[in-house]
Amino acid sequence: MNNENKTNINWYPGHMEKTRKLILKEYKNIDVVYELVDARIPRSSKISNIYEIIGNKPKILIMTKKDLADPILLEKWLVYFNNLGSKAIAIDVNNDEDIKKLISLTHELMDELQAKREEKGLKKKVIQALVVGIPNVGKSSLINRIVGKKVAQTGNKPGITHHLSWLKTNHDLILLDTPGILYPRLDNAEVARNLAAFSAIKYEVVDVNEIAFHILKKLNRYYPEKLKERYGLEPTNMELDFMACYEILGPKMGAMRGGEPDYERISNRIINDLKDEYVKGIVFDNEI
Repeated sequence: MNNENKTNINWYPGHMEKTRKLILKEYKNIDVVYELVDARIPRSSKISNIYEIIGNKPKILIMTKKDLADPILLEKWLVYFNNLGSKAIAIDVNNDEDIKKLISLTHELMDELQAKREEKGLKKKVIQALVVGIPNVGKSSLINRIVGKKVAQTGNKPGITHHLSWLKTNHDLILLDTPGILYPRLDNAEVARNLAAFSAIKYEVVDVNEIAFHILKKLNRYYPEKLKERYGLEPTNMELDFMACYEILGPKMGAMRGGEPDYERISNRIINDLKDEYVKGIVFDNEI
């Protein structure tokens, strides 16, 4: 990794360490793990030390927000994760069929466990699933859909959930909700920018102009048609020029101050375009 890709960002709120310890205390009660990643940043949003937390528990890798992702790359990432031995599935939490597929896959994964219980004359076990992932990856939205009512608070910002709780469902399944867990040190600038672009880490951690320009550069490189359609910026084979882009965007967005582009307003508009789903059909972890 070269120095340009390194950062000294440290962002590991105390509640994340507390969550890790609480999970370890509940370890014996967990039958299966739902590990969530954002389908638009499947590598950047994956917890790097997940197996230090879940050990050898059966796991389903759930790629959320599939409706916002580039479908071609989404399929490639599914193949990649499945080839690694994961049970991987892509879902839109608002799609009933996707939720049914996830629940069905969960029970299939537990068939061996249930068969052993049956051999011993024990009744079928209600499966207990740990739901884990970085902030803003869609954990609470998924839980609410499976439970069938709003039991977990949702929000398009990191750090909404702050405690562990077991939640009953009507699917012979109990869910353990957790606060978002993130690696202790974000030492890769690309990963940090990707996470900030999709609201997984607080904007205070990465400069807002850096985040927004990162988004423009990603669109220029991988989705030039979206760069032109949304922002009226001509794609280039060379590096984008920050000043030139903002001089074009300022008047277009009505974001001027004293005859100069209002950089912060422009940047916030670009970031909110992702948050509000005006720009979709994208994957920023483009290279598998």
